[in-house]
Amino acid sequence: MQLKHLKTLLTPQEGAAKVTCMTWAPNNSKFAVCTVDRVVLLYDEQGEKRDKFSTKPADSKYGKKSYVVKAMAFSPDSTKIAIAQTDNIIYVYKIGEECQFKTNLIVFQSALTCLLWPAEHAIVFGLAEGKVRLANTKTNKSSTVYGTDSYVVSLTSNVSGKGMLSGHADGTVVRYFFDDEGSGESQGKLLTHPCPPYALAWGTNSIIVAGCDKKIVAYGREGHIQQTFDYSRDRSEKEFTVAATSPSGQSVVIGSYDRLRVFNWGPRKGAWDEASPKEIPNLYTITALAWKKDESRLHVGTLCGGVEQFDCCLRRSIYKNKFEITYVGLSQVIVKNLSTGMRVVLKSHYGYEIDEVKIMGKDRYLVGHTSDTLLLGDLASNKLSEVAWQGSGGNEKFFFENETVCMIFNAGELTLVEYGSNDILGSVRTEFMNPHLISVRLNERKQRGVEGNKKLAYLIDIKTIAIVDLAGGYNLGTINHDSKIDWLELNETGRKLLFRDKKLRLHLYDIESSVKTTVLSFCSYVQWVPGSDVVVSQNRGNLCVWYNIDSPERATMFPLRGDVVDLERSNGKTEVIVTEGVNTVSYTLDEGLIEFGTAIDDGDYYRATAFLETLEMSSETEAMWKTLSKLSLEARQLHIAERCFAALGDVSKARFLNQTNNIADQVSKEYGGDGTEFYQVKARLAMLDKNYKLAEMYYMEQNAIDEVMEMYQELHMWDDCIAVAESKGHPELDNLRHSYYQWLMETNQDEKAGEVKEGEEDFMGAINLYLKAGLPAKAARLAMSREELVTNSDVINRIAAALIKGEFYERAGDLFEKIRNNQRALDCYRKGNAFRKAVELARVAFPADVVKLEEAWGDYLVQQKQLDAAINHYIEAGCSSKAIEAAIGARQWKKAVHILELQEDRSGGKYYLKIAQYYASIQEYEVAEPLFVKGDHIKDAIDMYTVAGRWEQAHKLAAKCMTPEDVSTLYISRAQDLEGEGKYKEAERLFATVEEPDLAITMYKKNKMFDDVIRLVAKHHPDLLSETHLHLAKELETESRFSEAEYHYMEGQEWKGAVNMYRVNDMWEEAYRVAKSHGGASAHKQVAYLWAKSLGGEAAVKLLNKFGLLETAIDFAADNCAFDFAFELARLSTKNKIPEIHLKNAMMLEDEGKFAEAESEFIKAGKPKEAVLMYVHNQDWVGAQRVAEANDPDSVSDVLVGQAKFCFEQKDFQKAEAFLLRAQRPELAIKYYKDVEMWSDAMRICKEYLPNKLSVLQEEYEKEAAKKGVEGMVEQAKEWELSGEYARAVECYLKVKDSTNGPLMEKCWMKAAELAIKFLTQERAVDVIHSVGPRLTQLRKYSAAAELYLNLDLIKEAIDAFIEGEEWNKAKRVAKELDPRFEDYVDQRYKEHLKNQGQADSLVGVDVMAALDMYAERGQWEKCIETASKQSYKILHKYVALYATHLIKEGRAEKALNLYAQHGAPANPQNFNIYKRMFLDLLNLLGRDSAESFRMWADLRDVMLLLCENLTKSSDANSPAHEEFEQMLLISHYYAIRSAANGVDLVSVAAKLSISLLRHTELIPADKAFYEAGMAARALGWENMAFIFLNRFLDLSDGIEEGNLDTLDHSDFQDTDIPFEVPFPAKLHVTDAQREEIRDWVLTVSMDQRVEQVLPKDERDTYEASLLAANTGIRSLPCVITGYPVLRNKIEFKGPGKAANKDDWNKFIMATKTTHSPECQDVLKFVSQWCGGLPASGFSFH
Repeated sequence: MQLKHLKTLLTPQEGAAKVTCMTWAPNNSKFAVCTVDRVVLLYDEQGEKRDKFSTKPADSKYGKKSYVVKAMAFSPDSTKIAIAQTDNIIYVYKIGEECQFKTNLIVFQSALTCLLWPAEHAIVFGLAEGKVRLANTKTNKSSTVYGTDSYVVSLTSNVSGKGMLSGHADGTVVRYFFDDEGSGESQGKLLTHPCPPYALAWGTNSIIVAGCDKKIVAYGREGHIQQTFDYSRDRSEKEFTVAATSPSGQSVVIGSYDRLRVFNWGPRKGAWDEASPKEIPNLYTITALAWKKDESRLHVGTLCGGVEQFDCCLRRSIYKNKFEITYVGLSQVIVKNLSTGMRVVLKSHYGYEIDEVKIMGKDRYLVGHTSDTLLLGDLASNKLSEVAWQGSGGNEKFFFENETVCMIFNAGELTLVEYGSNDILGSVRTEFMNPHLISVRLNERKQRGVEGNKKLAYLIDIKTIAIVDLAGGYNLGTINHDSKIDWLELNETGRKLLFRDKKLRLHLYDIESSVKTTVLSFCSYVQWVPGSDVVVSQNRGNLCVWYNIDSPERATMFPLRGDVVDLERSNGKTEVIVTEGVNTVSYTLDEGLIEFGTAIDDGDYYRATAFLETLEMSSETEAMWKTLSKLSLEARQLHIAERCFAALGDVSKARFLNQTNNIADQVSKEYGGDGTEFYQVKARLAMLDKNYKLAEMYYMEQNAIDEVMEMYQELHMWDDCIAVAESKGHPELDNLRHSYYQWLMETNQDEKAGEVKEGEEDFMGAINLYLKAGLPAKAARLAMSREELVTNSDVINRIAAALIKGEFYERAGDLFEKIRNNQRALDCYRKGNAFRKAVELARVAFPADVVKLEEAWGDYLVQQKQLDAAINHYIEAGCSSKAIEAAIGARQWKKAVHILELQEDRSGGKYYLKIAQYYASIQEYEVAEPLFVKGDHIKDAIDMYTVAGRWEQAHKLAAKCMTPEDVSTLYISRAQDLEGEGKYKEAERLFATVEEPDLAITMYKKNKMFDDVIRLVAKHHPDLLSETHLHLAKELETESRFSEAEYHYMEGQEWKGAVNMYRVNDMWEEAYRVAKSHGGASAHKQVAYLWAKSLGGEAAVKLLNKFGLLETAIDFAADNCAFDFAFELARLSTKNKIPEIHLKNAMMLEDEGKFAEAESEFIKAGKPKEAVLMYVHNQDWVGAQRVAEANDPDSVSDVLVGQAKFCFEQKDFQKAEAFLLRAQRPELAIKYYKDVEMWSDAMRICKEYLPNKLSVLQEEYEKEAAKKGVEGMVEQAKEWELSGEYARAVECYLKVKDSTNGPLMEKCWMKAAELAIKFLTQERAVDVIHSVGPRLTQLRKYSAAAELYLNLDLIKEAIDAFIEGEEWNKAKRVAKELDPRFEDYVDQRYKEHLKNQGQADSLVGVDVMAALDMYAERGQWEKCIETASKQSYKILHKYVALYATHLIKEGRAEKALNLYAQHGAPANPQNFNIYKRMFLDLLNLLGRDSAESFRMWADLRDVMLLLCENLTKSSDANSPAHEEFEQMLLISHYYAIRSAANGVDLVSVAAKLSISLLRHTELIPADKAFYEAGMAARALGWENMAFIFLNRFLDLSDGIEEGNLDTLDHSDFQDTDIPFEVPFPAKLHVTDAQREEIRDWVLTVSMDQRVEQVLPKDERDTYEASLLAANTGIRSLPCVITGYPVLRNKIEFKGPGKAANKDDWNKFIMATKTTHSPECQDVLKFVSQWCGGLPASGFSFH
């Protein structure tokens, strides 16, 4: 263990102020410290102070300093803290989340010295009198655990907290166990230490004791000494004051003076090892130690009141960059998720050293190894397990597919470990490690009456499944299958098993009944829906869902277009995820059927309730609540039933059940057992079921007659109540009857009271009560049944009036008829629509009214939708129209027609259409047609026939009744409708009827009905038939319908198309068949050849032999350059044709220029002569000679002659002569020499080889020479030359002069010079050259002349020749290489030449300054600057300055600015005037304050910034000029930011900038500055400033006109930084119209006196835009955004003297972010550069 100081929680004081005690909460969330001043400080897990509270004395009268806090401890649940005080009391404070404190106290007889809180409600503490007692926080009582006579100095517990040690002042250490956990260790006095054991610790394997003797002793379990660490001789060591054991018991820390000693238990050695002590100077004595329960932190309290926090760990590592693993002890590891901060403490409960921790299973599960155990953990649920495990060399394989259990495979054995359990759940032998072949279910779904549901299904072999009950450890069943199994899974309740075999058959096995059922074939996916017994699977294109797996034959199926890949259930929704191509779609299942059905099946009504709670109320949800209410009532789960009725809004039932539940709960509480069996509960449930007789029975069984009667009375079932009272002879019977009647009267139940009176035969009373109850009909019935009442007219009239009032007209009519008042009876019958009684009465009493009554009866029946019945009444009344309408409405069509036909007038014509439409709808067209015609609806009749397909009748009728155009339009429209319905024949008939066959053809073509297309084209367009066939053939070919396409190709006389179609699709037999059947004599041969070529090899030979076309194919292949195929066929069949193929191949290669390959082929063909001729033809003499010598010696001579002829043509006479002589053909040499008039050579050959012909040749030559003048002289010269007379030859050559033939002269003169140099003396040669050189220069042959001079070392003459020819490079090279003295001469001549020619571009390379001066003189500034930019920076800026001066003189200051923006602004003092003049000219430009001018101001700003930066680095730094340019930079920045602000509507910022610029009017034109500032202030409504500025502007403009500013009044600008003395502007910068408009405004404002002529002031009592405070003289920094002074709320930049007002800065930043203005972004970028970066919350440039 290593201790590393982290931080100081509580700073130590100067004097003694010791920390008396400290403690950590068991849940690691709180840490408490008590200081000497009796205040408890509370810290959180991170060491942050959260709260504090003061302790209090037992009795306030003794004061707050009457006690000391000796110890404190948190409760096991971390919600309370116990404080032990020396004033004989323990306070228990309840600490909530918000640290709200509630106290509880326990008082004792002695001072408390130490305290532990090992268990809930049990606090152990030591007293000064030597007793160790136990306090119960629930009862506030305490008892003695054991007593000694010695002061208790220390208390400590073991790691589990179930045993404790107390140390006493006499050195005694006593042990006590609440539970010895089976260790068998003794209790009582354990050992006696030599000194008081103030430092007492109980580790895992031994007890550490230390005290004032400077010794640390380790004692064994029974008190014998194991180890002693003696520091008594160490002078630096002081007494040991306190000790603390790590929560794992593996480490102990002991505190003394300035030192912490750390001891770690070594399990391998079985002894304590001391780590290096932690020395902390000036810490002083350690008074308290507290160790965090996860062992990661140790806190140390000191004598001076300090609390230090230390990190404790053996080692720390980072796992996968996701987890931090801290080994805080040998047997304890803390795993921390770095992303979420969640921590898990992994600990070996047996104290074994943890070797390694891994995080597996998608970073969720922990696996750790010790020597004898395996540690497993689920990070999500924080469930940890430690099981015995003998090391297997790390060969285990872990599977984490199941969230509740870890599956471990090792050496053919599967071991299951449930997370959170320290025992192995089960082990089985299996070789199948695939998790899909193993299914484990552990209590995954709560079921009624089922506990410990843990089942496993696995494969014994590939065809056998075993199912095991893991809780009971027995086999539930074995399934032997006939095919290999590739998937299995139990349902969550472990009652059903699904498995699938390799044949994709899905089977269901019921474990209880051992029945196996095949539920699906071709199953590609299957899964149980989580949390239910619903199964989802896929069968080919169907999604199958079993909502009730107990009925496997009832599957719900949905069609699918893809594959199921997953099943997701979350947020009350179950979705099946399906991939359809590249898309993923989801199908939602019926969640109600899944969740609710599963819960109901499980009998888990609580789960069903919990599910329904999540749903909004709907009709389906309401039905589920009703179902659940019914089932829960049947199951006597009354609380659930109560909740159901509450959800349904049935308040009465919910309240009733609530009362019932209260009764049941009370009975159960008082008597125990099931309260629902109590008779009152059973009776109330029967009442709820409205089974009152059953409820009565339950009460009567208990002889609870009064409760029965009370029940009936509450339900107002008085009759039943009275019956019970009568049956039991209850004494209250009469009172009951009286109460019943009284109750009826009180509750106004007059009807019931009347029935009671009627039963008592008090008829008048009954009638009165009936009438009172508003039941006159009941009164009438009673009156009509009693004769004595009928005769009582008063009673009858009252009843009749009540009946009429209540609109009981029929009953009133009966009553009037009874008393024979027929007229009133008839009226009542009519009003009550009792027409039958009315007609019967009228026939007897009023015959004339019968007809009217019949019509009224018919109207009433129609109103009541009884149309059938109304017809006859209308007929009886003679109302024909109404009768027809009623008949139509009643669909009595024949009757309607019959009535119509009986009518004599034409008023019934409007009814024909409806009737005809009906008959048309039932296809009685013959009946419908005359009806349509009679009703003048002929078009409807035609439509009827058209729809019915009766074209002849339709056309006949249409032709008779419509125009041809209307008929055509009607038929085409109808045909198109039929086409849309797929009725093509009918549509064709319609098109044909109106002679539109093309439309029919188009229809068939669109629907790919090609036979019909051809049929119609042949019939109507025979000229287009062939073309149509070809078009259809191509379309069918694209659809791969080849046989149909062939038919159309043949019909279209295009057999080649069919052949090509089959050939392209590799259907050669079909292609050959078509070619042979329909092609010419050679067509099938070509197809056979192509077929064979596609096959190749022996198959091709066999095929061609089969067709007898082998040699033909070979020739055809060779003729078509398919030589590889030709060779292949010849080699496999007719080898004698191979030379012929070689020859053809050679000729083809020769044509392609591949001569080497052609040569090889000619030779292989046995034709070397052809190869020789080929080379000769192409003048490749080497090749020709090589082939001839190697393969055809007879051809060598021909090759030499040909080569000689070629050489003569190339004037290579010597070679030609040699070749001819080698070929022994001198006569040819003479002939060729003669042909080229080389007579001397001809004579030489003749003389040497054919001397007999010499004389003849000489005669011939003499004749030729005489014919020529100059030429003769040349010939003569040559002759002299040939004969060795060189001097004569030279003279002869020099004499040649022919002005018309310059080349001849040149040639002769050059020959003369050549001969003179070679053969004559030096002097003579120089003379000849001096003669020839000038001649050549006259001919402009300067190079030739120069070369002649150089041959005789005449250097200067050669240079002059080159110069005269303007070949300067050659002249320079000659001078440089042969005589460097002439280099300057050449350069000088070259410069003179370039200047004379005006070639400045060329002069650059020679004398750049001269070239630049030339450019400048000519005004070619762009060229000048471009050239200068390639030179040095100094040269560039010399010409940039000249150009800028030129531009400024021309009034083009903007162009000058662009020049410096492009090339930079050097800090040359000679340029300063240029910069100033440019700056002032730009300021004087008009109309440059808009957003469009931003770029100009930004460039000016950037140039000034660059200039100032350069000045800073130069010798002029901080000079007046530098300061002036800094001011110019600031002004240009203000102008730039003002343009940007105007572009984004930051008018206030722009206005402030205009106002700030007024302080710079010594540079800015004053009239312009005041005008712009005034207008900006006026625009914003700052009228005071606007008035003052514009008034100043008017004064300035008047002064400019007068030529004098001396009269200006400066009083308005006293105590501001606006200058009084400004340069006199040369002209006004505002138009006259603008000035006059301002003058009017100022005059108006001054007349209105609405402004105060005072500039606004700020908190400095100074003009708000002034940087200089009037009273203090302090100068504020200007805001980089507005120029206003920066006072309080400011933003500072890194650059010195740069700041901004926060409001203005934020406003500008916000505008930049919202508008994305590039100008604003440029401003921010400049500010960043100028001010040394933006503030932290700056701006990123986009």
